[in-house]
Formats: sequence, structure tokens, C-alpha cells
Amino acid sequence: MNSAVTEAEDSGKKESSLSAVSWGPIIAGAFAASTLTVVLMLVGSGLGLTMVSPWTGASASAVTFVVSAAIWLVVVQWLSAGLGGYLTGRLRAKWVGIHDDEVTFRDTAHGFLAWALATLLVVGVFGSALSATIGAGVQAASNVASGAAAGATSAAASAATGLTENNSVGYFVDTLFRPADAAATTAGQNDAAATAQASRILVASAARGEVSAGDKAYLAKLVGSRTGLSEADAAKRVDTVLAAVDDAKNKAKAAADAARKASATFALVGALSMIVGAFIASVAAALGGKQRDEDEALFVRG
Repeated sequence: MNSAVTEAEDSGKKESSLSAVSWGPIIAGAFAASTLTVVLMLVGSGLGLTMVSPWTGASASAVTFVVSAAIWLVVVQWLSAGLGGYLTGRLRAKWVGIHDDEVTFRDTAHGFLAWALATLLVVGVFGSALSATIGAGVQAASNVASGAAAGATSAAASAATGLTENNSVGYFVDTLFRPADAAATTAGQNDAAATAQASRILVASAARGEVSAGDKAYLAKLVGSRTGLSEADAAKRVDTVLAAVDDAKNKAKAAADAARKASATFALVGALSMIVGAFIASVAAALGGKQRDEDEALFVRG
């Protein structure tokens, strides 16, 4: 009885002195998973570029592109995490005197650690180069998918940037000295001065979100005096241009909203793919460890 207790105590002391984590297999599996992730992400970037084209009607829709990218993220995590977890399970040393449930738990934990280390490696070590390569493809796809709306966004951003303090003050100065008769103004102005004044009116109106009745009437007078159009035709042209400006603004807002939704979807699917990767790595490690123990047992019997 005393001998049995002594052996149990010795066994317990021996068990507690050994680490349950085998870092060698974990690091090996993490390197394999991270390398495969880089390769697959580069392949996905190349495939994504084949889906977009600057020619009208030759490019995939934004929804198709985002869905394809999301599916590819899941595939990347599935394959890379599966490989890394399986190698982690197969390469670890056999645990002797450990219950089968404990072995399964340790293998599962080793697979999860390999996946976590691989994720950190990809983000930390390969992140800059990978982001630069994939980012170029994503930017090209975004530009093609956005089309005219992207141009409208750029124009709106430029207009907003151009609304400096000097431009704003210039608009109010123009308003202060604006004569009641547009002919008196245009008589002393060249085309560049009239164009600059009209530009300041449009920029200030874009900042306010609307064109006042006075500004619209004055623009019509400027257009009529410079183009020779009748007052009604000049007012119609002003209305057409203002409608085009509003349309460009709406397209810019729609493009920004689509980009926001796509970014949110991509982030959510990316998080989901990482959860899938963690699960696959854990299961693959448990499977690899089980096969390793079974193969060693067959070899010992043989």
C-alpha cells in the first residue's frame, strides 16, 4: 500500500514538472500555416484582378466581387489552418501515461496555439508586404467598380478641400460688391474673372448644401451675358448644371455608402473566417495527433 502511494506521488510529481505545451510542433505548424496563407492570399489577389476591367460591362459587380473575396477568405483560413494544425498534431512527441481525453484536449489546444501564432506572423511579419500587394488590387477593383461615382467622390473631395478661408472670404466679398445689373459686372470682367466668381458661388453653395435664389439668379445673368443666351435659356442651363452637380453628389454618397457596407461585410466575414480557421486548426491537430499515436502503436506491435 505504501509502495503504491509512493509510486502515485512520484508519478504526480513527475507529471507536474513537465510542460504540457510542445512549442516545437506549434512553431512548425504556425510557419507552415502562415506561408500557405501568404501564397493563397497572393493567388486570391491575382484572381480578383481578373474579375475587374476598365471596359464597361466587362467587370464583375461589386456584390460579386465582395462575395467572392469573402468566400476566398474562408477557403484560405480553412486550408492554411488545416495544414498547420495537422502538422502540429503529427509532429508532437507521444504523451505517455496520459488519459485519452487529456491527449485530445492537448492536441486541440496545440492546434489553436499554432493558428494563433500563424495569425500573428502573417499580420506582424508579412503584413506590410502582403497589404501592399493586395491593397493595390483592391484599390484597382474599387476604382473600376465605382466608375463615375468614384470620380464624383474625388471631385466632391477636391471641392471641399478647395473651400479654404480665402475662397470663402472671396465669395462674401463678391456678394458685397455684386451690382444689381449683371451687365455692369461683366463689362469690366474677363472670362477668367467671371469663371472664378461662378466657381466660388458653386463651391460656397456646395458647402451650404443648397444654392440660394439670389445666387442662382446671378449665375443665370453671368451665363447669359457671357454666352449670349436669353434669360430663360441661361436660367435653364444653370438649372441643368446644378442638377448635374446634385447628381454627382448623390453618386458620391451612394459610392461612399456602398464602400461602407462592403467594408463592414468584409470585416464581419474576415472575423468569421478567423473563427473557422481556429476551429479547423484545433480539429486538424486532434486528428493529426490521433493518427500519430495510432501509427506508432501499429509500428510497435509490428
